Amino acid sequence: MLTWDEEVKPIPPALNNGSNSSRVPHSPVQTVSALPQLAAAVASARPATIAARPAPTAERRVNAADKRIINGQTDVNQLVPFKYKWAWEKYLATCANHWMPQEINMNRDIALWKDPNGLSEDERRIIKRNLGFFVTADSLAANNIVLGTYRHITAPECRQFLLRQAFEEAIHTHAYQYIVESLGLDESEIFNAYHEVPSIRDKDQFLIPFIEAIMDPGFHTGTPENDQKLLKSLIVFACLMEGMFFYVGFTQILALGRQNKMTGAAEQYQYILRDESMHCNFGIDLINQLKLENPLLWTPEFKTEIKALFLKAVELEYRYAEDTMPRGVLGLNASMFKGYLRYIANRRATQIGLEALFPNEENPFPWMSEMIDLKKERNFFETRVIEYQTGGALSWD
Repeated sequence: MLTWDEEVKPIPPALNNGSNSSRVPHSPVQTVSALPQLAAAVASARPATIAARPAPTAERRVNAADKRIINGQTDVNQLVPFKYKWAWEKYLATCANHWMPQEINMNRDIALWKDPNGLSEDERRIIKRNLGFFVTADSLAANNIVLGTYRHITAPECRQFLLRQAFEEAIHTHAYQYIVESLGLDESEIFNAYHEVPSIRDKDQFLIPFIEAIMDPGFHTGTPENDQKLLKSLIVFACLMEGMFFYVGFTQILALGRQNKMTGAAEQYQYILRDESMHCNFGIDLINQLKLENPLLWTPEFKTEIKALFLKAVELEYRYAEDTMPRGVLGLNASMFKGYLRYIANRRATQIGLEALFPNEENPFPWMSEMIDLKKERNFFETRVIEYQTGGALSWD
């Protein structure tokens, strides 16, 4: 989510003298100017550095039972003994699913995009709007992990997954860039869509405050208020961003692939969907474990606030569906996504211990479940290539 057309300013005096008064700016456009503050955040991260720790003794060896998701006092540098084996198993599963964008052959997509009669204007709009959202969305997710969530989680098994997740967010950003480059799209138009397209901008502006809250150098867990703030951020990113805001776009591009259109892009989206599904599941497990260890955070007032965020997210993603699909196309229409988003919202809510927000909603796209269950060795759209090649090296003729 960084824009490099702004000058990086020196660390403000307030940060140099340890003041917590400076806040990360609220506009994604200003993210780069916050880098010095983020450096300060890293410097102030807890727990203490190795150098500050007492000399090791047998009595100080880590006991798995003493580990905590947040506010733990055990050494975060000691991965074992495991307490949260589910986190380690999820880490291993993500590693087993490794892929790279250059593995996917984009030649058929390029030919179809260059053909004036290859795609309708509505189909082209879907593709460009999708890329406009996704090229920066995964950077937002990576910033949230690396500059926020990671430093507040004190369970090393969970940190291990977060490191892998951050790498996968980089792969996803790479994949979207690879599609943009391969198709020869206007990079300035696509990468600035999160500033210029209201339906995309509104989703990002919904997310930004929850990133800023935990990236603030002065923010530390350890009080009920701040622990709830972190829990809220985890819910927003696992359940609403990765668990909802991505699903209209995924459905649209995969629907194109099912009609043998843009199969290279569709295969990349399919791998990304699988990754994001694992991120979402890990995030939900993390949320539930944090709740289990800190039951006093899950108050009626807090649950009411979370429900309101769910409802807002459904509204924003439905607006995005209407914008990307003003007319019916691919056998889909925007109204179908209203039911789909309500179905997803119900699923995410119940996964974290809330009641269903929209009772009796059904999934209008059951084939999406098959896409999520993709195995690495399965090549659904048959676009895999043996040798890597960059989008710039592909033939556009």
